[in-house]
Amino acid sequence: MKTLDFTPLYRSFIGFDHLANLMDSAARSDKSAGYPPYNIELTAEDKYRITLAVAGFADDELEINLENNTLTVTGRKENNAEQQQKDDEKRFIYKGISERNFERKFQLSDHIKVSGADMDNGLLHIDLYREVPEALKPKTIPIGNKKSTDGLLENK
Repeated sequence: MKTLDFTPLYRSFIGFDHLANLMDSAARSDKSAGYPPYNIELTAEDKYRITLAVAGFADDELEINLENNTLTVTGRKENNAEQQQKDDEKRFIYKGISERNFERKFQLSDHIKVSGADMDNGLLHIDLYREVPEALKPKTIPIGNKKSTDGLLENK
């Protein structure tokens, strides 16, 4: 497969190096990272939902962390001797449910917050929303005499 070279982005775009790093790491990511399958859904304006298919995992075997705009979902199955022995006693004709350990990372945009998570029928739902600070929201500048605009510039 052809690899992508993001070096021109580093030379041409000043201040966007974090974006080039994200694209570079996504291009180099492990191709077997398709487990578990997931959906990303826009549920309303500025509201999102990530749904991961985590069949076979209990709530206490899943962990969700948010650090530096990176949402990490980790699933760890305990490999104790009792469970291994039970699995060895079973005779599968076909085993399609993986139940293996995983770590799935999602890079979140600035101002994206996690509102909660829940499990339903083997699906882990993580709800997110965008909260733009007042300082970054668009402002209407009134048209009027010079005194009103001078006040705006001084307060800025």
